[in-house]
Amino acid sequence: MRKYFTKKKIVGQTHLVKSKTNGNELKKRLRQWQHSRSWARLICEAEKMWSLESKELKRLGAMELIQLQNEMPFNVRRRVNFWLVKYSGATRLED
Repeated sequence: MRKYFTKKKIVGQTHLVKSKTNGNELKKRLRQWQHSRSWARLICEAEKMWSLESKELKRLGAMELIQLQNEMPFNVRRRVNFWLVKYSGATRLED
């Protein structure tokens, strides 16, 4: 037995229509996510220099890490800490 459905007018489903403001909010959140992830990757790269045998490269890695911490905006530190946990980084940032 087949069931036949008639077309009905859909009313009140505005959540299916994406407005421009929702798109802008999504882009903003994506930029914040990418920005935080980039900071965490830079920190992890500086940490990798610590495992090298050269004393000079270890010093350079420490200087780079200090510079990154000083340049990082305070409002992204919590998100960067999240990514440092995901990347198994040794550094944690204070708020």
